[in-house]
Amino acid sequence: MKKLHNTKNGTINLSPPSLLALGFLALIILGTLLLKLPFAHHGELSWLNAVFTSTSAVTITGLSVVNVGEAYTVFGKLVIMFLLQCGGLGFMSFAILAVMSLSPQLGLKQQIMAQETIGQTSLKKVTFTIKGVFLYSLFFEAVGTVILTIAWLQDYDFSKAFFYAAFYSISAFNNGGFSLFPNSLMSFADQYIITFTISMLYIIGGIGFLVLMDIKQHKSWKKLSPNSKLILSAIAGLNIFAFIVIWCLEASNPLTLAPMSLGDQAVNAWFHATVPRSSGFNSLPMDQLTDASSLITMMLMIIGGGSLSTAGGIKVGTFIIVVLSVISFLRREDEVRVFNHSVPEKTTFKALAVIFITVTLIFMGFFCLLLLEPNQRFQDLLFEAVSAACTVGLSRGITEELQPASLVILMMLMYAGRLGPLTLAYLIATPKKSRLKHPPTEIQIG
Repeated sequence: MKKLHNTKNGTINLSPPSLLALGFLALIILGTLLLKLPFAHHGELSWLNAVFTSTSAVTITGLSVVNVGEAYTVFGKLVIMFLLQCGGLGFMSFAILAVMSLSPQLGLKQQIMAQETIGQTSLKKVTFTIKGVFLYSLFFEAVGTVILTIAWLQDYDFSKAFFYAAFYSISAFNNGGFSLFPNSLMSFADQYIITFTISMLYIIGGIGFLVLMDIKQHKSWKKLSPNSKLILSAIAGLNIFAFIVIWCLEASNPLTLAPMSLGDQAVNAWFHATVPRSSGFNSLPMDQLTDASSLITMMLMIIGGGSLSTAGGIKVGTFIIVVLSVISFLRREDEVRVFNHSVPEKTTFKALAVIFITVTLIFMGFFCLLLLEPNQRFQDLLFEAVSAACTVGLSRGITEELQPASLVILMMLMYAGRLGPLTLAYLIATPKKSRLKHPPTEIQIG
């Protein structure tokens, strides 16, 4: 891991992951201070609730201990929108954009910083990628705002409809999951335009900007990169699989889909099938889902969305690479192949590391919650830990009931989950290269 330093100018010696971590931390502190301003909230707002909301917004999670629509003023809601946008696009993207506005080209150190932050392999593509991130975000959020404004004009005046539309477009595209209504989107379960538009926003935001740019550039499936084909195929497959499974599991549940018409069942089954992979909205009562549906939901939360996207989780590419590696091993093949391309062994190791760190993070957070909340249900606490660590924001309704120490645990999970498992690993242990080569040995597995 290369570090950025300049001994002549006295620049602080920081690696890109360290700078990213400090940037998010600074943003959380700024958000907390802004939300604590007297004109940012109604009534009393504790420091814990303010920092929790700020952390949840910056990490684009969506968990909340207060009713956002009632607790915060228009200014407070604008602050949350700002934090969601910063957290979704990434602090480093904002920093790089600021540098770009001052000079026509990025310096070498800034390019290295951007390269390691966004996972880009070519320094020449960094500027192009960052510009694409902002252009695509603004475009889709603008389209979502227009559609949702038209839909909400049936219930509200223009100013309120437009504000709601802008808030939900930013929250959805950035996979934030913050809602201005106490029951999230359950009141709009039968309004197809609203639910479908929001679902498309968080799906597109969760695909990944590199894939979106690849689609725009080539406009042909054959010309897409193997990475784009893999992500698009996996997301489509996961969405269809989850849609069918959720519908089948909940169709007979009198507390969720059973009372609805066939059309409403299909729309809400689709919404819930796609929302767990990072967006914290819900059109069904999460605490009334069957145990099987809750388990599928947690699995989808862990998988997450595409790399370099606003989604959380281990990422779809990571999940698929590990699955393909297992299949390749069982078939006794010499390599892992994706669309007639070989996957480097280093990529497989990286995927395994991401999964191990994520699972360990969830386990540690869940264990702490079990110790702190002996009166809460096992399943509810596990669901909360997975949701926080994977920055999803779905909850079975216990967030507001948790004690302060448990909320601190959730904030730590959200923060670590947003930084990403690999970034967290780089912060904990700087990689070292050794010139020594050790003799191989056989270790029994299984």
